[in-house]
Amino acid sequence: MNCLFVGAGEVAREYAAGLADTDLGLAAVCDLDRERAEGLADEYGATPYADLSAAIAAEQAPLVLNLTGHAAHAPVTRTALEAGRHVFSQKPLAMDATVARELVALADERGLSLACAPTNPAGGPQRRAATALADGRLGTVRLAYAHAHVGRVTEWHDDPESFLRVGPLYDGAVYPLTLLVAWFGPVERVRTADAADPWPDREARRPERPSHVESTLGFASGPTVRLTASLYAPHRSREFNALELHGDDGSVYLRDAGAMTDGPDLVSFGRRGREYVSVPPQRPDGDRAFVSGPARFAAEIQRGRQTLRTARRAAHVVATCNAIERAAESGSPVSVDADAPPAAGPHPPEFGAESRSDAAIRLPPVGVGCARYRDGEYVDRRDSIAAALDAGYRLLDSAELYGNEARIGDILAAPGSPDRSSLHLTSKVWNTNHGHVAEACETTLDALGIDRLDSYLVHWPDAWAYQGPLVDLASRPVDEQEALTFPRDEDGEIVAADVSLSETWRAMERLVDRGLTRAIGVCNVSADRLADLVERADVEPSVVEVETHPLEPRRDLVAFCHQRGIRVLAHTPLASGELVGNRTVASVAADAGVGPAQAALAWNVHRGVVPIPSSTDDDHLVENLAAGAVRLDAEQIARLDGLSGAERSAAGSDA
Repeated sequence: MNCLFVGAGEVAREYAAGLADTDLGLAAVCDLDRERAEGLADEYGATPYADLSAAIAAEQAPLVLNLTGHAAHAPVTRTALEAGRHVFSQKPLAMDATVARELVALADERGLSLACAPTNPAGGPQRRAATALADGRLGTVRLAYAHAHVGRVTEWHDDPESFLRVGPLYDGAVYPLTLLVAWFGPVERVRTADAADPWPDREARRPERPSHVESTLGFASGPTVRLTASLYAPHRSREFNALELHGDDGSVYLRDAGAMTDGPDLVSFGRRGREYVSVPPQRPDGDRAFVSGPARFAAEIQRGRQTLRTARRAAHVVATCNAIERAAESGSPVSVDADAPPAAGPHPPEFGAESRSDAAIRLPPVGVGCARYRDGEYVDRRDSIAAALDAGYRLLDSAELYGNEARIGDILAAPGSPDRSSLHLTSKVWNTNHGHVAEACETTLDALGIDRLDSYLVHWPDAWAYQGPLVDLASRPVDEQEALTFPRDEDGEIVAADVSLSETWRAMERLVDRGLTRAIGVCNVSADRLADLVERADVEPSVVEVETHPLEPRRDLVAFCHQRGIRVLAHTPLASGELVGNRTVASVAADAGVGPAQAALAWNVHRGVVPIPSSTDDDHLVENLAAGAVRLDAEQIARLDGLSGAERSAAGSDA
C-alpha cells in the first residue's frame, strides 16, 4: 500500500528507515519546509510537496502518515480524513479531547480507519509485563507508579519547540497511559494533580506549559496510579519511562514503557516476599521499527477491516491529560469521560487478531528441569523453581524420581505463581512403576495439586521391580531414597521386572482415555525402539525426551520425531557443563554476542528441539531462558554441528 508522509523531520526518517521491510511504499512527502520534504523524498524515490491539499489532490495514496509536530496532528488528520484517506497519526491524536473524539467520529462516519501511536502494547517488553497480569502472578493490582521523564529537550532534540509548547504530558506521559488504558480500561478520574515550573535559569527557551506534573489517577477498573511527567528530570534519569505495577501477590517492573528494542533486563517480576527476577525475552521478535505499527494498520485496511481501536484509546489518553491539567489548576478532583475502549487484555491485537494454529502440543522455546540431583548430591530446588516461574519459564519438567513434586505443588499453589492454564507440566513414571502406571500418575497429580498433566512420560524404557508408591522422596533419608528407586539384589545388580514397554505403553494410553494427561511420551529411547513403539501404539507419543546437544545431536531420532509431529525435549542440553567450557562454543557465543550456555541452548532451539536445562542459580536461570530469543546464523550453526562425534572426555579442550 502506498502512503503519504506528512512531516519530514527526524521522526519521519525513523519511520522511513523501516519501509524496506514492509509492504508499504512511500509515494510522496509533504512538509511546510519544501527543502526538507525534498531531502527525504529524494532518498526514497518519492514526490515532494510543501502544501498538504496539493499533495492529497495529486497523490492517490490511500494512507496518510501524520508525522508533524504535536499541535499539528489534529488539523492534518482532519484534512486527510475529509479527503477520504485512512490516517495513522503520531501521538497525541489531538491536544483537546473534544477534537480527538470528533476525529474518531469523522473516521467512523466515512468508513475510514484511524490509528494513533504509540503502539507500544505490541512491543516485546510490554507484552511480557502484560503477561504477568494475564498469568495471575500479581493478583489484584491496586497500585502503580508511572514515570515519563522526557528530559530537557533543548539539550537533546534538534527541534525542541514542539515539545516546549505541549509540555511533558502530551509527549512522555502518553506512553505509560497508553499501556495502562490498554490493560485496565478507562481512567475514571484524576484524584489529585499538581504542576510546577522547574527549569534552568541559563536556558533562554522555556516550556509554555508546566515543565513538571504530578498526578494520581483512579481507573474505573484497576489500580490507583501515581504519574510523574517531566521536562526537567534529565532524559537519562534512572526512572526515565518506567512503569511499576503492585498487586496483592506480586509486582512487575517495566523499565521503559515505550521501548522499541528488547533486552533481558527490561522487565522484572517480584512475588510477595521474594526479590525481583529478570523476565527475559524468549523469542527474537521483541524489537519493533517505528513503521511496524503503520504496516500492521495497512494490512488490516487491505483485509477490508475498519479499525478505530487505537484512535479511541488515544482520544481517552488526551482526555486524561486534559483532566490532569484541569485538576492541577483547580486543586480539585476531575472526572474523565469513560470514552476508551474496554481493556484489551494481555496481548491486545492493535489492529485485529491474527489467526493462530491450535496445535495439540504447544511448547515454549526453553523449559526448566526440576531434578534435585546435582554434582553428586541432592539439593533443595524450591527457591530455584520459584525463581524459574518468576523469570517466565512455563514448561516444568518433573518426575516422581525427583521426589519433590509435593514441593513443586506448594510453589504452584502459592500467591505469585502463574495460573495453571499458562503452564505446561510434565512428569514421568519411574522404572519401578511400569506395572503400576495409573497409581504413579495419580500420586504425581496429588503431589502437584492438579487434575491433569500436560504430558506424562515413561522415564526409561526398562522396567524394574516394584517398590511401592514413590511419595515425597525428598523428605526421606538418601539411603532410603536410593533403595526405593534403584532396587538391587544381593550382588548389587538392578532387579528387573517382567513388564514390556508395550505393556507400559498400553497403561499410558489408558491415562489419556481417563483424562489424567493431555499427552504421553517416552524418554531416553533409541530411534529404533521409538519407531517400534510408534508402530505398535494406538496413541502415538506426542513428546520424546532425550539427551541431545552439539556433542550428541541424535539426528536420526530428531528427524523421525519431526516427521511424525512428535515434540522433542532435550535434557542435559549443556552436556553436564562440558559445552560451557568448550572453545568452539565459546567462539560461536562471542561472535553471536551471547554467553556459551545460550549459544549451546540456541542450537537446539534452532532445530525445533526444546532444551530443558536445570540450574540452582538465578542468573543462570535467566540466561538460559533468554536463549530462546537467540538466533544463530548458518555459519555459527555449522560450527556447532561440527562438534558431533567429539570425544566427551576431551570436549572441554575442543579435541
